[in-house]
Amino acid sequence: MLTPRTGLARRTMAALDASPSRIPVLVGGCGSGRTTLLQQLHDRIGRTSAQYIDVERTATTPERFLRAIVTSSPFPAGDTAPAGVRAAFDATLAFFARARAAGAAPATFLLDEFLELRTFESFPGLRRVLHELVEALAASGNRLVLTSRYVARTMRLLRGRSPRFEIIHMPPVSADDTLDMLGLAGASGDTHEAGHLARTVQALADGRPAYVSALADELADMREHGGGDPISALASLLAPGGRLTKQCGFSYELRLHRARGYGALKAILEIVAEEEGLTLTEISQRLQRTPGSTKDYLSWLEDVDLVIGRSKRYSFIDPLLRVWVRLHCHASPPTEEEVASEMHRFALPRLPQHEPALAMATAGGGPSDEDKKAWGIIEID
Repeated sequence: MLTPRTGLARRTMAALDASPSRIPVLVGGCGSGRTTLLQQLHDRIGRTSAQYIDVERTATTPERFLRAIVTSSPFPAGDTAPAGVRAAFDATLAFFARARAAGAAPATFLLDEFLELRTFESFPGLRRVLHELVEALAASGNRLVLTSRYVARTMRLLRGRSPRFEIIHMPPVSADDTLDMLGLAGASGDTHEAGHLARTVQALADGRPAYVSALADELADMREHGGGDPISALASLLAPGGRLTKQCGFSYELRLHRARGYGALKAILEIVAEEEGLTLTEISQRLQRTPGSTKDYLSWLEDVDLVIGRSKRYSFIDPLLRVWVRLHCHASPPTEEEVASEMHRFALPRLPQHEPALAMATAGGGPSDEDKKAWGIIEID
């Protein structure tokens, strides 16, 4: 768990509570704690007075983005079913500006990764989406907090814009915060030793909360198995298959991809996640695009092994990726109940039908070569 970073939360709340309210824009790289802070603000303000929106997961098409917002919003939306991308985007801006909390109080919107709305600029009539968004938010009477992992892009977009926007660079965690995050790994009768450990971890992690958290977890695990030091922990995390290897790889690939992205592709993945086995015509109707453009989108997805077409019907190649899309490509993170329900839905039809196989799996270690031959299992690389 990342620490609350109380000072940063207070600064953000002070900007919101100012008269007139300012618009904090939290910028920092992957793992800097932007999303964690937004979710803490969500809890602090109250879920009936604030709406957290994961823009990165929901900015697919303007129509679907608007629907994702209003269907999960605590604020009354009225009739919002416009036809066309231009009308849908205008309705979204109007909702951000006019929505009200209980008692006609200003609504608070927490837009995580707001620059992802740039994907809409590939649609006709939406060539200046981010500029229009910034202008609309600056004129809104509601309270807003924005985040982005792209510091340079954010600074360039907001340069010369309304003074309501207040850029807040996510600071590195302090040594005291690092000591708190270390928990048992930082516990010691020698306060000097504990402080030295915290400073070492802070330096190795470059003060990034996600990296500090990973080191803290690794050190705690090493302690349970005889002890270890921060350098050994970092080496383990950066080894093939290590936690930070995966996290850094994600950040690397994400940034390369975001240099040129296709929101419509994400929309198609959401549609196929909702129901597999759809035809090209059915997908194009749900996407509200022509069959020709939809065919192009599907071919791009097939080219990177995300979907496959069999008998002119499309499905995910990786079934677990489909589960991930169903759970996480929404405006808000899934609840425990939603996760449990989706796991039940996914696992039940896939449970082994033969008791020997189930017993072997639960016993650990997997079947031997002799068992595979006896059961007729073919091993495929």
